[in-house]
Amino acid sequence: MTKERLQTGIAALDDLLGGGLLPGTLTVVLGATGIGKTQLGISFANEGLAQEGERGILFDLTARGDSQSHAEYARRLFDWELTKTDVSGRVDPNRIWDRELARRDCMHLFNDIGRRVTADDMGPDAWREWKYEQAKRLDKAIAFFYGNFIHGVRRVVVDGVEPVDRAAESIQFELIEYVYGQIIRKEYDWLARDLFRVHYRENAEQVARTAYSRDDLGCLLMATSHEVMLDDLISRPIQSGDVLSNANTIILMGKVRDGNRVSRALYVAKHRGSACDESIVPYVIEESGLRLLTPS
Repeated sequence: MTKERLQTGIAALDDLLGGGLLPGTLTVVLGATGIGKTQLGISFANEGLAQEGERGILFDLTARGDSQSHAEYARRLFDWELTKTDVSGRVDPNRIWDRELARRDCMHLFNDIGRRVTADDMGPDAWREWKYEQAKRLDKAIAFFYGNFIHGVRRVVVDGVEPVDRAAESIQFELIEYVYGQIIRKEYDWLARDLFRVHYRENAEQVARTAYSRDDLGCLLMATSHEVMLDDLISRPIQSGDVLSNANTIILMGKVRDGNRVSRALYVAKHRGSACDESIVPYVIEESGLRLLTPS
């Protein structure tokens, strides 16, 4: 049986995508800073409330000590007050069974340390410190994702991915590969084993009772590009190690020029396993969010 598409909250975009995004797959939204990626991500996450009964979660990978404007957009667009996960302190796996403790909307993994995003930006000592800090934080990420999935969340938005010259050298892309492959796409019981470790057996019955299917989960990744113009994004080569090569769906967002006027447009560059409209579609960003402009 064909699974229900994950709608984005933007009906015209769902039409371009043949009804929405495919569950169990990775979608990448690529575009320059300020082009509207975060509004799209918040819309996708919020739509989970109507479609699955739970809003999606936001995983912020900004590594320079600041964060995206998620809370502001969520509040303004959907009257949604984001709840944040505390990344300090130790992980207590038993907290995840309590919805009030486990169900959180967003996690900013490195919100208290400024870092560059490639190994070349760091010396050997800073690199070792980063890897140590990363290992500790990933335990918290496992608890964040698993704790939300067992309470009905089926959408993940990853934001804060910064542009680099070579994708294979990006610390953030390395993290994304781990989070997507070893957390989001992992079978629920094996992810529970990673969380509980030696205490898995005593939690095994509860793990079985809260089972979910990884094939129901949708992941939307917002990546910032050096390219600003949509034509440059469309002609952008996919490098080895580039997250685009593993994405099921790619949505490009950029500027277009029409005479002496510049506006915004998007293009569905890839939508594997599904028919899609290959038109370049202009859009505007309004107080109520992102709106595609369809021909009159």
